[in-house]
Amino acid sequence: MKNYFVLLLFLLFSFTGNTQIKKVKIVKGGQENEYCLMVNKKEYFIKGAVGNDYLQKLKDYGGNSIRTGDNVNNLDRAESLGLTALVGLPVRAERDGMNYDDEAAVKKQHEQVLEIVRKLKNHPAVLMYALGNELDFIQANVKEHYNIKMWDAVNALTKEIHFIDPNHPVMTVVGSIDEEKINYINSKCPDLDLLGVNEYGDLLKIPEWLRKFGWKKPYVITEWGPTGFWQVSNTPWKAPIEETSTGKAVKYKERYENSILADKDMCLGSYVFLWRQHQERTHTWFGMFDEKGLETEAVDVMHFEWSGKLPPNRTPQISSFKIDNKSANQKVYLNPEEHYKAKVLASDPEGDKLTYKWEVLEEGTKFPYGGNGEQKPPAIPGLIPKENNLPEIYFKAPTQTGAYRIFVYVYDGKGHLATANIPAFVQ
Repeated sequence: MKNYFVLLLFLLFSFTGNTQIKKVKIVKGGQENEYCLMVNKKEYFIKGAVGNDYLQKLKDYGGNSIRTGDNVNNLDRAESLGLTALVGLPVRAERDGMNYDDEAAVKKQHEQVLEIVRKLKNHPAVLMYALGNELDFIQANVKEHYNIKMWDAVNALTKEIHFIDPNHPVMTVVGSIDEEKINYINSKCPDLDLLGVNEYGDLLKIPEWLRKFGWKKPYVITEWGPTGFWQVSNTPWKAPIEETSTGKAVKYKERYENSILADKDMCLGSYVFLWRQHQERTHTWFGMFDEKGLETEAVDVMHFEWSGKLPPNRTPQISSFKIDNKSANQKVYLNPEEHYKAKVLASDPEGDKLTYKWEVLEEGTKFPYGGNGEQKPPAIPGLIPKENNLPEIYFKAPTQTGAYRIFVYVYDGKGHLATANIPAFVQ
């Protein structure tokens, strides 16, 4: 009787668990490159964000998926809100010290990844797996070309994952694309179900490039957002010029509508970057929130694109920011300890009262890959007047020669902020 009861519990648990599994299929349509993502036999377009923060807001604003790692707690949180997850599996890149000529290291990684898949394959949040992130990226001056044996390891894992877990597609994620890269993936990774592409400033070109370079399977834009710091104009002292939060919002809308939504045959959706605050080159470049969780205008854009509705209260907008009547692209040079006028023109869609904050920071000097471990430079004291809650101030230039940035933050008191900065060089 006891054995019968144990068996009954086992069968009940198994049945309940299996009903929760997302059975995910990529279905090919009538045209050669026409694809659709199906989840439990229902059409599913990924409206996702990268990150594990503010998941309730993601859900409330119309999002349905996150790009995350293999942490079960994060998957549980996503599932509790009805969100799915693109699960990143820890396939290491050469920049992280992985040697794809080392057969023992490749085998060890292979088994570690498969063990994670065995653990997660029945988790109800899992949508797909991503094998690594930008495995093809090698730091400048380190190596001329990545080891193409990496693609062999990717395909071997793909085959095994399909056997262990036939319910979830497998991709690898690349940083942008070129013809050589697509040729390698086509020839060495035939078992991949789709491709993940990270792209920023050239996102509008991705649909055309994929077809031109010979990619015939579906894809997901796995990172996208503002124009990257490697894609913008630089000052004469090599400081990249960052767009205002309003300028970024314009690009978010344009790129989402004219690339991700427009490629109805091959693009299965996207994960916007980054659904939290993030330090990479500056503390405002990629994060869609600040460190306190205040929302930038990029969040407004995604709220509308995902839900079809504008937020009930929207973010302030910046139309101009200048130092002594010079914008960021007009080579702002300063003399030590002299005073200069900084002026921002901002407005609020609902007419909310705006407040202001100003900072002067040194230009960063250490930029690890992906911002990993990067720190925001401290604000330099004594340069901003005490009465600084104004759209126009006079600040003092730093004493020491070098590169700096002057930041302004505009708040509406309703959970939103706008940001802008100008690089300046003290001569």
